[in-house]
Amino acid sequence: MIRASISALVILSLIFSSPAAFGQWKSFSLSPRGDTLNRIDQQGLKQGPWVHQMPELRGEQGYDEQGYYINDKKDGLWKKFSLMGDKIAEENYRWGSLDGKARYYNRTGGLIRQESWRAVDPEKTMDTVDVLDIKDPSKVIETVVVKLEGQTMKHGQWTYYDPEWGNIDHIENYFMDKLRNEDGALASEDDDLKPLDVTGKKAPAEKKKPQAILDYEKKNSGKKKIKSRDGNTGL
Repeated sequence: MIRASISALVILSLIFSSPAAFGQWKSFSLSPRGDTLNRIDQQGLKQGPWVHQMPELRGEQGYDEQGYYINDKKDGLWKKFSLMGDKIAEENYRWGSLDGKARYYNRTGGLIRQESWRAVDPEKTMDTVDVLDIKDPSKVIETVVVKLEGQTMKHGQWTYYDPEWGNIDHIENYFMDKLRNEDGALASEDDDLKPLDVTGKKAPAEKKKPQAILDYEKKNSGKKKIKSRDGNTGL
C-alpha cells in the first residue's frame, strides 16, 4: 500500500513547467487526486509537499522520501521508504536540519536506532540550553550558554536496539554534540560551554598588586632566592 501510494505520486504524477495553471509556481507535479507536489516558486525555492526518489547508487540502497519544504528547507516530519515500500526512516527537521527525534529501521521493520538532534538557528551564534538529568530527563540540572556551530548537533539520548528482538543494546547521551559520561558530566569540557550567570552580577575583579610590589618582583625575578636565618643552631 505504501509503495503503491508513493509510486502513484512520483511515477504517475504529471509534470508541469508552465506557471499558467498555478501562477505562483514556476513548476510543480500534479498527483492523480489533483494535489500539487514538488512545487518550486518564482524565486526557485522548494515549497510545500515534496516526494524524492533516489535510485540505488554505488551499493547504497535507493529510497523514496516524502515531506515538506519551507523556503527550500526541509521542515517537520520526513519519511523514507525502501524501493520495496518498507519504511526505513522517520526524521524531523527545522531550518533545513535534523531536529528532535529520528528513527531508523531495518528491512523487516525492526527499530535499529533512535537519535535525538537539535537544529541551530542560523540567525544565532549563542544560545542558552537546559542540562537535563540523565536519570530523570524531566529534571533540569542547570542552564548553560553555548556557542553555536554548524547546522545541527547531537543532543539528548541516542538508543541502539537489537532489531531482531527489540532489546536495547546500549544508550549514549549527548549535550550539544558532546558525549556525556554515565554520571552526566561531559566527556570533554571546553570554553564553548559556560555556566549561565542567572544572578546578573559581575564576577569580582581580580585585585591588583601595589606598584611597589610589582617593581620589586620584576627587579628580583631572575635572582636566586636566599633562605633567611633564624638563629637556630640545629642542636
